[in-house]
Amino acid sequence: MIEVRQIERSYGSFKAVNGVSFEIGQGQVVGLLGHNGAGKTTIIKMLTGFLEPSAGTINIDGLDVIRQRRAVQAQTGYLPENCPLYPEMTVIDYLDFQASLHGVSAAERPGAIRDAIDRTALGAKATSEIGTLSRGYRQRVGVAQAILHRPAVLILDEPTNGLDPSQIQHMRTLVRDLAVEATVIISTHILQEVEAVCDRVLILRSGRLALDSSLDTLGISNRIRVTLDRPLEQVGPMLQRLSAVTGIEPISDSGTHQAYLVDTDDAVATAPLIARAVADAGWDLFGLEPERHDLEALFGAVNEAKEVTHA
Repeated sequence: MIEVRQIERSYGSFKAVNGVSFEIGQGQVVGLLGHNGAGKTTIIKMLTGFLEPSAGTINIDGLDVIRQRRAVQAQTGYLPENCPLYPEMTVIDYLDFQASLHGVSAAERPGAIRDAIDRTALGAKATSEIGTLSRGYRQRVGVAQAILHRPAVLILDEPTNGLDPSQIQHMRTLVRDLAVEATVIISTHILQEVEAVCDRVLILRSGRLALDSSLDTLGISNRIRVTLDRPLEQVGPMLQRLSAVTGIEPISDSGTHQAYLVDTDDAVATAPLIARAVADAGWDLFGLEPERHDLEALFGAVNEAKEVTHA
């Protein structure tokens, strides 16, 4: 659906984006993360055709963003971080205006506007002037204009900016619903939003892609967390007899249960060997799972590292 190949964007001698490549399939929800200045907004502007890359190529649904920019934009919905709105217009008038810009026909326009208002829960404010709305409602108007023409690709820059907790939950539900018919890219600095709605995360560091991983495998290491009711003096010798085990570290003790981190080159292959060894020893097994790091810890680690990681 989206193919990005070695894109760069330079401003004089400064490279805001440097050799970034990735692919995003149909229906995926992808989070784009990075500190301020990492290159997130620059990449979004290149994906939406508002900024040309200095090098590299971007193809969306087989269309070249540079050579076929208008065709790409016709099937792309975009919510900028600070969405420009007309405060003197009512919500309905503004959406009608945006629908005309998106090329929605006069016959289809009422239905498209009604659907966008329903999806973003703007019904109570449909006839209100935008200038009278709270920041959260203005953000909803921005999302509504992005989905008016039922785009195949939806790019949201900080979509929960200014929303209260109930509005954030509604936005998460909306993103999941939109992913049924669209590919969604969310640029945000809120890690919890990525964990809540995304299938995959791209982390940028100083204009380069530092991590590309699915959320299912994010943070999984080659260490296994094993919880038993036995002390290290018994567990150590037993597990070290397994050739796949390279080290054991006790990490917590609840009084009755002891957790250990077991080092191995292949956690998937080693886990059943550990389970079998525990069973053969006649011990009770209270936990056996890959070691995981939360996204916040991994984000900090990635921004200290130098190499690109794919998972």
